[in-house]
Amino acid sequence: MRLESFVRGSWMSPGQELAEVRSAVTGDVVAEVASGGLDMGDVLAYARQVGGPNLRRLTFHQRAELLKALAIYLSERKEQLYRLSYQTGTTRSDNFIDVDGGIGTLFVYSSKGRRELPNSTFLLDGAVEPLSKGGSFVGQHVMAPLAGVAVHINAFNFPCWGLLEKLAPAILAGVPVVTKPATITSYVAHALVRMIAESRILPEGALQCIVGSTGDLFDHLTCQDVVSFTGSADTAQKLQRHPVIARESVRFIAERDSLNAAILAPDAGPGTPEFDLFVKEVAKEMTVKAGQKCTAIRRAIAPNAHVPAVIEALRERLSKIKVGNPELENVRMGPVVGLGQRRDVLAQVAKLRSEADIVVGNPDDFPVEGADRERGAFIPPLLLHCPDPIRATNVHSVEAFGPVCTVMGYDGLEQAMALANRGDGSLVASVYTYDPGAASDLVFGVGAFHGRLVLIDRDCAKEQTGHGSPMPHMVHGGPGRAGGGEELGGMRGVHHYMQRTALQGSPAMLSRVTKSWIKGAPTVEEGRHPFRYHFEDLAVGQTFVSKERTITLEDIEHFAEFTGDTFYAHMSEEDTKDHPFFPGRVAHGYLLLSFAAGLFVDPDLGPVLANYGLDSLRFLKPVQPGETIKVRLTAKSKSPRNEQYGEVRWDVEITTDQGETVATYELLTMNAVRSS
Repeated sequence: MRLESFVRGSWMSPGQELAEVRSAVTGDVVAEVASGGLDMGDVLAYARQVGGPNLRRLTFHQRAELLKALAIYLSERKEQLYRLSYQTGTTRSDNFIDVDGGIGTLFVYSSKGRRELPNSTFLLDGAVEPLSKGGSFVGQHVMAPLAGVAVHINAFNFPCWGLLEKLAPAILAGVPVVTKPATITSYVAHALVRMIAESRILPEGALQCIVGSTGDLFDHLTCQDVVSFTGSADTAQKLQRHPVIARESVRFIAERDSLNAAILAPDAGPGTPEFDLFVKEVAKEMTVKAGQKCTAIRRAIAPNAHVPAVIEALRERLSKIKVGNPELENVRMGPVVGLGQRRDVLAQVAKLRSEADIVVGNPDDFPVEGADRERGAFIPPLLLHCPDPIRATNVHSVEAFGPVCTVMGYDGLEQAMALANRGDGSLVASVYTYDPGAASDLVFGVGAFHGRLVLIDRDCAKEQTGHGSPMPHMVHGGPGRAGGGEELGGMRGVHHYMQRTALQGSPAMLSRVTKSWIKGAPTVEEGRHPFRYHFEDLAVGQTFVSKERTITLEDIEHFAEFTGDTFYAHMSEEDTKDHPFFPGRVAHGYLLLSFAAGLFVDPDLGPVLANYGLDSLRFLKPVQPGETIKVRLTAKSKSPRNEQYGEVRWDVEITTDQGETVATYELLTMNAVRSS
């Protein structure tokens, strides 16, 4: 098949320079890629002028619904992607990681977007900051989508997951995407983009795909654009040095080479569950995707006393791995992605062999199931042992991006940490121990050099997702050699595509701009009780000030007896003498909250459907028997949820009759939408 680029809403193949893409399994040509002929300025302009406005007019919740619909659509068609992916050398279980993992990321971002983001087009970031003594000048940070394009340059090893894990947070943020898959597996990414285009779920201009060369794409970038790159350190450095990247301060997120480590702690010797988990995970990371994962374990670090047992256990496990045609059910590992990649892996292994010996596997003599060993890009799992990792350099700097791992020994945790950190920045390290002290030492000894740490032991063995599986909830990236970037990480990944802006002004003005009431802004106190308004009729700033209630000693003692909360500060005058916080017996904080609810709640059936939580509760002043309290309830912000109800966030302040603030918090209610 001849692969086309999807730009400006249609499939185009103007280039005349054709490159052949061959099957990793058979060596046969599976696709032709045409490069050149695209006007990259027009591609980016289309994204900015069409895709951006189409996305930004939607709320976070609406964009989240698009991601959910897209995930469902792709789930129904993923078998097509499985079949095509076999030619890249991946087994069915490998495809679960790539295809299902990518679709799962869409589901996660859809869910988090609906649960954690407001149903609006911008975010409030942090609390209001008082900037003046009298309160007439305040500050508030807001975040809004960039007005540019997310340029995603993906690696060959995950043509589906790599595309979708970058796409999800960008679309949720409201920024259109131009994706560039690696040529050698571009036929899988091409099929995925065709599915997305045919679904017509995303707005026009939200996604474009460039197959082949990027040409002069970088020459047209601006300060509103984001480049997210996954690939080699050499390529990343070349792109980061592009003059436009520097001149325009283009945001650049890089995920690069990484010499990830698995660390076996001293307590996790042979016979312990943690030893078995270590061996299992190292073998898995060597063979899943034929070791072609940026998160794969490249260095297995174990106590010197356990190194022989580690090598023997890995030899036994790796000897059972059948290499061959990934479509066969008995094959556990397919080839690397192509003959060029095989040559590169073996060249890197030759460098490692200057400091380490191959102890498992023979690259010149190994069986291949259901395929021709010479035509396909097959390599057996290769385990090396470095006897002197302290003096060695290549094992800490050379990455053989295939089914290759080096075992190295250490004496003492300090040495283990030093070896792990010799990678000069890694995406992930995993720690195998049941000793909390050892775990703590390792976490804080290697944490600064790693983007993610996985602590694997017998307690989480059944449910842990593994050393090499980046989860959409957690940050994927690492310092130094790993690129210094961060992807995913829940909402952190969304924020990469937004601009944080500091707003300064009066409470009244900022309240109107942010649609969130700020203390000091005007309130609306006439009319009905705020709880009598349907969602769309309630005004932000609508306020209710309650009657007063005096707290008695009988109230405190009854509450203590009724709830069982007999904490000494509520029950004993003697025990509160010379207390740093309490001037004597004081009311329970939750008694004050209960009385506050009684003072402001409108009890009759009405638009308020449910009270579902409190946020940011703070008790600021203790209340003694005989003191009087009252409550101010103000509608702070509103967020539509569905056709039946919306969320209302109320600012609540409990004060004394002398104007002293007793407690503050935010109350959340679901308010019914008025029937049409």
